[in-house]
Amino acid sequence: MTVRRVVLGENAAGKAVVISDGPSPREMALQHTPGFVSAPIWTTSKVPSVPYNGTDPMAAEGTLLQPPGGSTFMLITFPPDAVFMSHDFKPELAGPEHLKAAPGIAETFEMKNPGMHKTPTLDYGVVLDGRISLELDDGVIVELKPGDTFVQHGARHGWRNPNDKPATIAVVLLGAH
Repeated sequence: MTVRRVVLGENAAGKAVVISDGPSPREMALQHTPGFVSAPIWTTSKVPSVPYNGTDPMAAEGTLLQPPGGSTFMLITFPPDAVFMSHDFKPELAGPEHLKAAPGIAETFEMKNPGMHKTPTLDYGVVLDGRISLELDDGVIVELKPGDTFVQHGARHGWRNPNDKPATIAVVLLGAH
């Protein structure tokens, strides 16, 4: 999956223009988790200002987990859970890739409960394609399908895909107090 990212702004005359059009420099298809794609589109470390200053925050490495007032917009494609259950899956190789694909966020994942995590963010999201399950505490599962939305208030959760096809979500993480 290559996500087209169109960045808009204004030129010196104040006219709306396309600043860039193409994939995010940080989109990553994970080799050791086949079918998993992390596509960070944009991130801000504080409340943004306009007009756009021309600096692409995705052109450099850095955390995707932003402080209060900051934000991250990303698309994530989850392969079926069968990928993680395969005898070919090697967590010792997949782990470092996840750390590179989602720095700051990946560090919040629990080692004893794979996939479960909690971030200090308010997350707005929508399922774009496929079906996916959102696991909460006490084994509570929320099934989501294309077009379903979610608002996540810093709660512990994990994404599961018990289906036979990938699922893609779009999510905005807002750094919170």
